[in-house]
Amino acid sequence: MLSHLVASFATLPDPRCAGRTRHRLLNLLVIAVCAVVAGAETWVDIAHYGRLKYAWLTSFLDLPHGTPSHDTFRRVFSLVDPQALEQCFRQWMASTAPPLPREVVAVDGKTVRRSFDRGKAQASLHVVSAFATQQGLSLGQVAVAGKGQELTAIPLLLSSLCLTNTIVTLDALGCQHAIARQLLAQQADYLLALKGNQGRCHRAVVAYCKTACFDRGATYTPDYDAFDCRHGRWVRRRAWVLPLAEELAALQDWPGLRALIAVETIRHVQHQPGTQAEIRYYLTSCPDAPAVLIEAIRRHWAIENSLHWVLDVVFREDDARSRDQVATRSFAVLRKLAFNLLQ
Repeated sequence: MLSHLVASFATLPDPRCAGRTRHRLLNLLVIAVCAVVAGAETWVDIAHYGRLKYAWLTSFLDLPHGTPSHDTFRRVFSLVDPQALEQCFRQWMASTAPPLPREVVAVDGKTVRRSFDRGKAQASLHVVSAFATQQGLSLGQVAVAGKGQELTAIPLLLSSLCLTNTIVTLDALGCQHAIARQLLAQQADYLLALKGNQGRCHRAVVAYCKTACFDRGATYTPDYDAFDCRHGRWVRRRAWVLPLAEELAALQDWPGLRALIAVETIRHVQHQPGTQAEIRYYLTSCPDAPAVLIEAIRRHWAIENSLHWVLDVVFREDDARSRDQVATRSFAVLRKLAFNLLQ
């Protein structure tokens, strides 16, 4: 894995003037990744780690001028091309741990909350990530300036990944015809959450499922019906995987659509009055069995619980106060590199 890491990042362009550098770019990257694995949260932490671990680092790095200062780390990672850095990260993952056959690849966005700068009218950085849920690895990221631009980042991220024979899950923002066509062109299947932003399709699905699944004398019985009593919650989940019907003419123009899925969740939380009921709908091109599709819906939340939560709680990403967008974007890649190495 480490040899692939060095090979993938060896092509990263050095933004500094040739012949006037004291520290190799690859050495800076290796020291930074090792420091973040050890818990570094700032450029000062990374430089301090380099000084403490100098003897160990020189056992595999050539450091004739010692370890870089925190200003050097900050300056270099503020100048490096963030798109090239993200591309190197995706190349490393593609060569080291490509998605498994029929693996669920969850795509979702996360805001680095304290990276805003009111003085410059600069919004917080928003990062769209792809997460291989079975392997528990981040496959790549694309950063944009603000959550409102997430839809433009999703196609860029998907086009840079090898998704052949995988199931890609996205929330309602990614439920778009263009994204569905792109995934099919990349020989992947999609499982997209359907909500009100697709107004005509959503209304047609809600009306059809009401009579086909939920009314008395419904046409279809649940493909999945189970109780869950963990974490102080009592939850009943029922799911239907429904074929396309004549009543769903609004869905005829969806590329590659094979089925729609309705999931009903009835939840009671301990020490809280009453119960809450929710029905969610999904569109999919997957030919898999209902059990596989229902498991894929549950697996989508791994990107929140196993990646975003770890970045916030363990790596303290939301507390990072770097205001430079390029440096913040570079540090987000460093955290994911450390996350994958630990995994």
